[in-house]
Amino acid sequence: MALRLKAVARRSRPSPQSMTLVEHLTELRQRVVVAAVAFAAAGVVCFVLYPHILSFLKAPYCHVARNCTLYVTGPLDGLSLRVEIAAYGGLVLASPVFLWELWRFVTPGLLSHEKRYAIPFVVSSVALFCAGGAVAYLTFPHALSFLGSVGGPSLRQIYNPDRYLTLVVALIAVFGFTFEFPVVLVSLQLAGVVSPARLAAWRRWAIVLLVVVAAVITPSGDPFSMLALAVPLYGFYELSILLGKLLRR
Repeated sequence: MALRLKAVARRSRPSPQSMTLVEHLTELRQRVVVAAVAFAAAGVVCFVLYPHILSFLKAPYCHVARNCTLYVTGPLDGLSLRVEIAAYGGLVLASPVFLWELWRFVTPGLLSHEKRYAIPFVVSSVALFCAGGAVAYLTFPHALSFLGSVGGPSLRQIYNPDRYLTLVVALIAVFGFTFEFPVVLVSLQLAGVVSPARLAAWRRWAIVLLVVVAAVITPSGDPFSMLALAVPLYGFYELSILLGKLLRR
């Protein structure tokens, strides 16, 4: 019975070629509403689980400091911090729903061979983003240790939770999005924009450029985070050349 209803639903849905602009916008609105409801629900969950999330985010700081207390300077800072963490956590928890709704909106317009490539690219993109966030989280204690000692022993560190949270989230986001680098390179090779031979010929310049980019976009500005970003990027560059050769065959 369920399979029959699904088959009827598929037949009742018009093809992307026959849908009008209004129908496309209506479908987009429905998917945006679903994504917004998922974000709100996930935000409420994160608001309730705020103590555990804050403890997780404070772990790198507690790893390098005996007293890892975060100090607020205003009566509303605690509430704003909890709402901010709920918003960030809601985005993370609801991201599978976002991706699913985006996939359902885009899939009908894809050809069969495009769908064959789309699934591996989506899965690899999510995995690489999570890997980048994990590398940033594991590197952050070394960054905090460096930033706490670079000013000299006469300075005493008192961290504001809002600035601390902003730095943690920015570092995870930068690492996560930067780890999508191989997906972009492989896509460009499959599209014929660049070739594996051309990327191999640009290897020396790529090393210099990747180091400069890692130094510029690293939010903490410490050498540990810069190296933790630059070294994987060069590894991804070499891996992209290899994957490009294999896929073009």
